[in-house]
Amino acid sequence: MGLPEKIKAIEEEMKRTQIHKHTEHHVGLLKAKLAKLRDEQEHLQQSRRGGVGFELRKSGDCTVALIGLPSVGKSTILNRLTNAKSKVGPYAFTTLTIIPGILEYRGARIQILDLPGIISGAAAGSGRGKKVLSVARNADLILLVVDVFQPSQIEVLRKELYEMGIRLNARPPNVTVERASRGGLNLTSTCKLTRLSESAARAIMNAYRIYHGNVVVREDISDDQLIDVVSGNRRYAPSIAILNKIDLVNPNYIAEAKRQMGEDFIAISADRNLNLEELREAIYDRLNLVRVYLKPRNGLPDFDEPLILTSGSSVADICAKIHRKLAEGSRYALVSGTSVKFSPQRVGMDHIIHDKDIVTIV
Repeated sequence: MGLPEKIKAIEEEMKRTQIHKHTEHHVGLLKAKLAKLRDEQEHLQQSRRGGVGFELRKSGDCTVALIGLPSVGKSTILNRLTNAKSKVGPYAFTTLTIIPGILEYRGARIQILDLPGIISGAAAGSGRGKKVLSVARNADLILLVVDVFQPSQIEVLRKELYEMGIRLNARPPNVTVERASRGGLNLTSTCKLTRLSESAARAIMNAYRIYHGNVVVREDISDDQLIDVVSGNRRYAPSIAILNKIDLVNPNYIAEAKRQMGEDFIAISADRNLNLEELREAIYDRLNLVRVYLKPRNGLPDFDEPLILTSGSSVADICAKIHRKLAEGSRYALVSGTSVKFSPQRVGMDHIIHDKDIVTIV
């Protein structure tokens, strides 16, 4: 029996199995086996094709991917936000490859990628979906674009991204798995678990052939989240939902669309240039960027071209972005700004910088 047949057999068994206390172990085992088989199938397909990604040259300080079904206006959004000239048309599948553009905002150069439209089943390979979604896996932010007349499309996008191992607006579960060569499997939780039983957790670990070691769970997680941790190949990324073409409907319709989408979104009309400044600001904010102004020891700060990093970056990260060998010859930094008590203040390489800090590397 090949991988597709094994996957189908487990899916059918899961449909037949009623979920209750006495089947938790069995269901957890089935879920883990299914996730493991899908990962194996994905790796096999990639090796046969030599990879599934588009050729793409990264540029700018970070990358944003536009994901949506065909003809939702992704190309028009790209053209409005950036210097790109993506082809647009009133028919499906206008974009057949990746079209990049650069959004310059608050000193940051943000690369935005217009990806070909995906369809239901994209994660399984329909319509070159794996190629498209593989690019989204490496993006720093994902924009989910839906047509104002089809707000339920958001569920298709969420499902396909989830099937590709992309977890939107989530963080990795607070779980530690340490393998060992002997001693059995020790499961410890520091909180009350309401969605994961010990039997299901043991079944998942056994499915991944982890028979010895320590598992520490520090938050209430589900069996699917434990599988994500053990598989180790999930991608956690922020996202923004965009409802496009709002110039074609009235405010009451938009309120109903919000109920169908089940999440907050930014309502825009790329064609009429409505609310695009709100979208630019949201993109910048969700990327969680900070601006650092570099200052020579005997010169003035460069306020025209700040160095852009993600929030939580250190002085060592600044050095690494300037040049990979700079940190080796740097002893400390002089920092002025909100991250220090007085300005300038001498700090070490592990000091966390804040937005608009002025930094001199010594």
